[in-house]
Amino acid sequence: MAVNLDPTLLAVLACPSEDHAPLVVGTPSNPDAAALTCTHCRRSFRVDDDRVPVLLLAEAFYDPAAKPPS
Repeated sequence: MAVNLDPTLLAVLACPSEDHAPLVVGTPSNPDAAALTCTHCRRSFRVDDDRVPVLLLAEAFYDPAAKPPS
């Protein structure tokens, strides 16, 4: 299931953690996952209905394949 977000929206979305880093589509182990992954902390956030990102830290998850932040 691919995420279908407007590219302009994706460009302005940021991780809700203190770093506010950019997000990328998918997870490290599944680039087609219905999720957005932070480029810094590596938390992933689900995307409901392929277009509604749930950017709540309490609901974030770590992909086991994600490298720890450096």
